[in-house]
Amino acid sequence: QVQLVESGGGLVQPGGSLRLSCAASGSISSIYAMGWYRQAPGKQRELVARITSSGSTNYADSVKGRFTISRDNAKNTASLQMNSLKPEDTAVYYCNADIQRFTTIYNYWGQGTQVTVSS
Repeated sequence: QVQLVESGGGLVQPGGSLRLSCAASGSISSIYAMGWYRQAPGKQRELVARITSSGSTNYADSVKGRFTISRDNAKNTASLQMNSLKPEDTAVYYCNADIQRFTTIYNYWGQGTQVTVSS
């Protein structure tokens, strides 16, 4: 009933930039928060960045100062601007959304988009 579609992944060189976008559609009432997670081969999925409807943000220590998350509440979209990319950033990036109905939170995931940082 709710779909998240990511776009913007690809291959970039170390030090380059990339911008990921996530669009939510379907039966949406109110999105409490949207975020980006990533999973590299052989590693667990980890939080990259998250933003609430009020604008509060959280970042992984490894991306602070390099990545910036933003959202458009009216359009139900979120973006992740990634600068100064490193090979360690290579992973599948997943969009996540917490949709709130009264006091219940419903969590949704996108299918992921590949980001590869290599020279």
